[in-house]
Amino acid sequence: MSGVPCELQHYDGIPDGFLDAGPRDLAAVLGGPSLIRLPGKRRPPLFVSAILHGNEPAGLEAVQRLLRAHRRGPLPRELVIFVGNVHAAAAGVRRLDGQPDYNRIWPGTEETGTPEADMAAEVVRLAGQDGLFASIDVHNNTGLNPHYGCINRLEARFLGLASLFSRTVVYFTRPLGVQSLAFAPLCPAVTLECGRAGDRRGSEHAFEFLDAVLHLQTIPDHPAQDDLGLFRTVARVRIPETQTFGFGEQAQGIRFFEDLERMNFRELPAGTPIAAYTGPGVPLLVEDDQGEDVAERYFRDAGGELVTARGFMPSMLTLDERVIRQDCLCYLMERLALP
Repeated sequence: MSGVPCELQHYDGIPDGFLDAGPRDLAAVLGGPSLIRLPGKRRPPLFVSAILHGNEPAGLEAVQRLLRAHRRGPLPRELVIFVGNVHAAAAGVRRLDGQPDYNRIWPGTEETGTPEADMAAEVVRLAGQDGLFASIDVHNNTGLNPHYGCINRLEARFLGLASLFSRTVVYFTRPLGVQSLAFAPLCPAVTLECGRAGDRRGSEHAFEFLDAVLHLQTIPDHPAQDDLGLFRTVARVRIPETQTFGFGEQAQGIRFFEDLERMNFRELPAGTPIAAYTGPGVPLLVEDDQGEDVAERYFRDAGGELVTARGFMPSMLTLDERVIRQDCLCYLMERLALP
């Protein structure tokens, strides 16, 4: 247990000070993780979550811009907003030490029995009790990545919703406990990855998407773009806690190349070097969708270098060592044909 308060706050209307609050102000303005309900012309409501990670402000900025744009009249559709880890946001970090990841606590999580998991289950119950039009979870990421949408079901309306945001769509079923997996049984659900924190293009893109969905009468049952690129996450790559690593020639242990994040969303052929490494074997934890260790399927020791053992496309590679320790080094993807 983290000891950080996570009691759910409830608001029927825009909280005082919310529209002008920065991420570091949210804990003081809201008092904790918050569910905000706003009326609109149509039902059922659109659900939007933001600040599941405290250092990813795109969702907050997009929601604030959306509410300012409609402050003179009723919203086109009812809106339910969940603002998540406000205490991590106050510190400017993904999550506080000892806290669970707020995008691993949702129903279906392996981290059951925590106050945070109970709170997330309550959010799903309350938000979905009268039906939902769609669910949108907004994130930034730390590495060089394009804007893309993530879905958990290969169904027409899920693809249709995600393709309104980007021509790049990623399908995944792990890790468990993420927000979009919890909402997928209730409505079309998508996670937006909006590039680096601090890049205004990400929050602007998210705002444009939220505003467009808010005006929709129905979710399209076909991709909105003919050249849609669909990828499936096949494995998650982590670094063992006991393994040292860094970037560049001065690093100890695994010496990843300093331009590593430029490999994101590039199809890497077998034999592509990613790091210098003098130890035996593959010093990475690589798990597939069944939780099986598949490190040697995707990487191999090439006598002083760590190289790819087969072709794949990485995503979310980052140079942020804290994020790597708290989450992972990257995800591995393969291209999928459109269903």
